[in-house]
Amino acid sequence: MSMSPQEPQYEERLLLLEGENNHSQNESKGPYTGDGSVDLNGNPVLKELTGNWRACPFILGTECCERLAYYGISNNLVTYLTKELHQGNVSAARNVTTWQGTCYLTPLVGAFVADSYWGRYRTVAGFSVIYFIGMLSLTVSASVPALKPPHCIGFACPEPSTFQSAIFFFSLYLIALGTGGIKPCVSSFGADQFDDTDPRERPGKGSFFNWFYFCINIGAFISGTFLVWIQDNRGWGLGYGIPTLFMALAVGSFLSGSKLYRFQKPGGSPLTRMCQVVVACLKKWDLKVPEDSSHLYELEGSESAIQGSRKLEHSAHFNLLDKAAIISTLGTEREDLSNPWSLCTVTQVEEFKILIQMFPIWATTIVFSSVYSQTSLFLEQGMVLNKQTGSFSIPPASLSTFTVISVLICIPIYDRLLIPTVRKLTGEKRGFTELQRIGIGLFVSILAMLSATLVEIRRLQIAESEGLVHEKVVVPMSILWQIPQYFLIGVGEVFTAIGQVEFFYEQSPDAMRSLCSALALVTASLGSYLSSLILTVVASLTTRGGNPGWIPDNLNEGHLDRFFLLIAGLSFLNLVVFVWCALRYESKKAS
Repeated sequence: MSMSPQEPQYEERLLLLEGENNHSQNESKGPYTGDGSVDLNGNPVLKELTGNWRACPFILGTECCERLAYYGISNNLVTYLTKELHQGNVSAARNVTTWQGTCYLTPLVGAFVADSYWGRYRTVAGFSVIYFIGMLSLTVSASVPALKPPHCIGFACPEPSTFQSAIFFFSLYLIALGTGGIKPCVSSFGADQFDDTDPRERPGKGSFFNWFYFCINIGAFISGTFLVWIQDNRGWGLGYGIPTLFMALAVGSFLSGSKLYRFQKPGGSPLTRMCQVVVACLKKWDLKVPEDSSHLYELEGSESAIQGSRKLEHSAHFNLLDKAAIISTLGTEREDLSNPWSLCTVTQVEEFKILIQMFPIWATTIVFSSVYSQTSLFLEQGMVLNKQTGSFSIPPASLSTFTVISVLICIPIYDRLLIPTVRKLTGEKRGFTELQRIGIGLFVSILAMLSATLVEIRRLQIAESEGLVHEKVVVPMSILWQIPQYFLIGVGEVFTAIGQVEFFYEQSPDAMRSLCSALALVTASLGSYLSSLILTVVASLTTRGGNPGWIPDNLNEGHLDRFFLLIAGLSFLNLVVFVWCALRYESKKAS
């Protein structure tokens, strides 16, 4: 939008806002944002005319459509690979796992581009177009007969040609690249619409993250029900064409709000800045850190040396790194103040300190992701429970819908009922701090695993009483007993997953917010790897001496309950470590 003072109402509006501001000591100074945000052309922006909730519908709509498109591919991808491309179960499962893992690693690429060069807006816009091209190409490959192998004739299923496979997987990994640019940036860009320096706007960030996650699950719910049915019953061309249309809507929704957005400038490569701190510190290894932190190097005035970042106050921990900000003398000449490889500002050093301090919190959330990965074992547990309810048979995979339903129910209750109540008790504007919220979710995830343990103990008791221990058959116990464990997983998500996103946004340095959001996403991938490692170790240890092990093909002979209890125990130890780290965590102090 134009910021020209020639517009007839602009000066009147500006004078009115300035007058209002002079009568309030609780509001940030001036009618402009105080966090350094600008408009699309790089000009200062009026708080009352940009950002805040007026800009969020476009961002939330983008996320809902993008997640619908993503889950529209991932939920049923293994079915497409086996039925349409005629891959074996092992190959199909490996390809799906590899692709999903890539989707949670590419955010590191998108985040680096956003923080270093393009900024969050241009990164989301550019990678959204890449995403849409990938979706369009995938739809074409699923619709044009020449791009798919012929149908099976009896047991003879021709393999896809090299060209057919290349088109399909090129499309798939184009989507993985596209989502990598969107995932770490869109949540941070939405939070950028709320001015950190304005006490009226600041609480809106916490609420935004709640509704952001709500939109994710709306997209996931539609994909897991409507789109899966379309793909199974109306064909893959239409089944992929619908999410492609929604991805086009995502691009349109995001771009249509451009005049209302607030933008943060990219601050240059965060990796380079961290390396500069290390090199400068090593060069001055033999120097003593002054007791008075005011003797450390920092730019004068309110501006930071890092574009798009506020100044950070000096902190007492990890003071060894402060050596990088010592102004040394070499002979009679002062050192070059413009060379960051020899001398870093306090803000640059504090950036590095923040990342080090955040690492233990980040590491403890990996275990939560591994708990979430146990839904695959929930599925196996459900397959040996009675799926018949009246005249209707419940597919075990459909129970995962209760996790999504749980999230969709809990977020409005959390945002509209729980937070106002807790706010009155604690005085914390967001109700819970980010770390408190993560901790509550970690505790709830333990309850989810204990619930699964109790269901399995009862199932094995019934199998033994019915004489079914050595038979690979369904036990006469209703599958509906699994609902609490799925529901608790969703409740845990509302606290830990959303709290994690909020924590990494709020506590990360201003110029590293996309990168830190990407690191939060990587925990999902690492959690899956951790779960696989635990499964491998347990299988190896429990099958020695010819024993069937805890998780044999016939679960009636196994002890899946012990595995769930093991995960609950590891989660409890992880919670203890988290609480210890959280009590020692010192929040960042930005000017």
